[in-house]
Amino acid sequence: MARRLLPAVLGLLLAAAQPALAQPSFEEVQRGFRSSDTRVLDRDGLLLQRVRTDASARRGDWVALADVSPALRTALVLSEDRRFYEHSGVDWRAVSAAAWGNLWNTRTRGASTLTMQLAGLLDEEVGRGGGRGMAQKVGQALLAQRLERGWRKDQILEAYLNLVPFRGELVGIDALSRTLFSKAAHGLDGREAAVAAALVRAPNARPALVARRACAVLGEVQAARPDCEGLDMFAQAALQRRAFDASEGIAPHLARQALREAPAGAAQVRTTVSAPLQRFAVQALRQQLRELAGRHVEDGALVVLDNASGEVLAWVGSSGELSRAAEVDGVLAPRQPGSTLKPFLYAQAIAGRRLTAASLIDDSPEQIATASGLYVPQNYDRRFKGWVSVRTALAASLNVPAVRTLVMVSPDAFFEQLRTLGLPLRESGGYYGYSLALGSPEVPLLALANAYRALANGGSFSRTRLLPGPPGPAQPALDARAAFIVGDILADPNARTRTFGTDSLLATRFWTAVKTGTSKDMRDNWALGWSQRYTVGVWVGNASGAPMRDVSGISGAAPVWAAVMGYLHRQQQSQAPAPPAGVVQTAVRFGGMAGEALEAPRRELFLAGTEQALFAMNSIAKSQGHTWDSGQFHAENGDRAPRILAPVAGTVIALDPDIPPRQQRLRLEAAGQGLRWQIDGRPLARGPRAEWLPWPGRHRIQLVDSQGAVRDEVGIEVRGAGVR
Repeated sequence: MARRLLPAVLGLLLAAAQPALAQPSFEEVQRGFRSSDTRVLDRDGLLLQRVRTDASARRGDWVALADVSPALRTALVLSEDRRFYEHSGVDWRAVSAAAWGNLWNTRTRGASTLTMQLAGLLDEEVGRGGGRGMAQKVGQALLAQRLERGWRKDQILEAYLNLVPFRGELVGIDALSRTLFSKAAHGLDGREAAVAAALVRAPNARPALVARRACAVLGEVQAARPDCEGLDMFAQAALQRRAFDASEGIAPHLARQALREAPAGAAQVRTTVSAPLQRFAVQALRQQLRELAGRHVEDGALVVLDNASGEVLAWVGSSGELSRAAEVDGVLAPRQPGSTLKPFLYAQAIAGRRLTAASLIDDSPEQIATASGLYVPQNYDRRFKGWVSVRTALAASLNVPAVRTLVMVSPDAFFEQLRTLGLPLRESGGYYGYSLALGSPEVPLLALANAYRALANGGSFSRTRLLPGPPGPAQPALDARAAFIVGDILADPNARTRTFGTDSLLATRFWTAVKTGTSKDMRDNWALGWSQRYTVGVWVGNASGAPMRDVSGISGAAPVWAAVMGYLHRQQQSQAPAPPAGVVQTAVRFGGMAGEALEAPRRELFLAGTEQALFAMNSIAKSQGHTWDSGQFHAENGDRAPRILAPVAGTVIALDPDIPPRQQRLRLEAAGQGLRWQIDGRPLARGPRAEWLPWPGRHRIQLVDSQGAVRDEVGIEVRGAGVR
């Protein structure tokens, strides 16, 4: 009799209480849900990456009930609210049983329905203190009944699954399933569903207790005896996991940069990136780095830009799991660019009418005196090509001609040119000196790729964009005619054969212009280039700065560059640009000392007014006799007298006591025939090249002909440890 009176009594209490509780709609609750992650999307709305932006709790996405596994829905209802689909918010039978049990101090199942628990989650007042006080219970029951009148049962269950705390910071089924089971909610099986349902009642219980309750849930679900074997170990392993599974994330570094640029508090951020391209770029970079694993290289980065708009189409900041510094963003990290600065140097020299694409430059040993000592540039392969045209020097990436060009332009002027192209150089031109021609400063990949984009756009520079919006203002940064000529050189497969051969990865089936680069000690490896529509930049190296082993631009970054360019043009072609006004084409030929052709005749591009038909070296010049006239090299001294090319007069050499003496030999080079070397009057060697093991003191290096006459000599000084 008493048990039958309890529902009536509690009903009267509910009617009397009538708290002023607001009833939100299902749509309002759903709209108000906020994931702890901000979703970073591609240009078409596809998910690129999740980024944790709320540290108070871990919430995933709102999951529709249809996307929750049937196993979990069944387990939750049977374990928490067996008559969920029968009651109208309050299970009076359960309330009566609970109240009667409390009266006789008997343990019974709790009386809170799923709807009442949801009421506590939606309203802080009725949910405060766990909803165990009489006032809270009454408030929960009242709001539950109102919810039942305004919501459907499937909406109640869906909202509950998305709002209920499961364990620790995990709130909602998406966060739980992706953290504890590394899968989406629709993929939970019977055991996983049982563990999840057990956590609803005891979120912070020990693994052993969770396993026992999960076994009881399985007993509720399965008609036969539940299979709980190994459930304790399974529960313990699941509860130890802490990492939220973001397996669909393919752009962690890009996402962080996008959030820096986006308005604060945005639930999602749309970018200019293309998800299919991003996915391919990640795969191409990782595949190449796996192939280079035996050469001590583990990191890489890649960026793709739209030439016209400056939009970033792909941003790969790291090799991910292949790297020991995966958090470092290689797109923004400053690194030495090596030879990739040479196109801007030659463009500046051509624009200033100091050189043409056909001008001859001597690729031979050179020692340039500076305030801090001698600067001695070397080519990548340690070989010299002699007299070459600017086209060959740039396309084949020869170092000595680049340094000679910088001597003409000056480090300060070239420094200002690079700054105009958006390269954030930290020091001054005088600080870098002549090494600026070979890429001694540090620049980020994004800025360097955008400078190449300026070449693609006829010398016009504008900022890149990662978020949708109008293009930024453009400004001239390079002479359009010079930029076109440099692009034509970098697209010329014949001009690069001296270094890269006739069949290299740089030769694409469609029009592209490309330049590789390798920094000092093989610490950085680059490939940057553009097509009619895209600019692609690739960096390969080690985030730690450790050197690679036997990795060049053609074997390190170029395969990735070629793969991405091929993907971009799998369904579209790339046409060579038309020359701008002021560029003319003229047939040229090249002559050497004895009338032999230094290079094959060809049609060459010139700035109007600088064209000429013949480029010839009249004679071998003295080291102090170089002058330039309309791009053709002449010598003030017309004879062919033998001369010492290296070292130059006044050279000061400092011996290092920590290096074995035999490793500190001085290289001697001369021009002429039938020559012999003497050091301080003593015979040393025959031939145009020799090596000498120096010792401290002042020395005279002499070049002697077959009759014993001294034809050239230079004085040098060798300083040893403690010698001033």
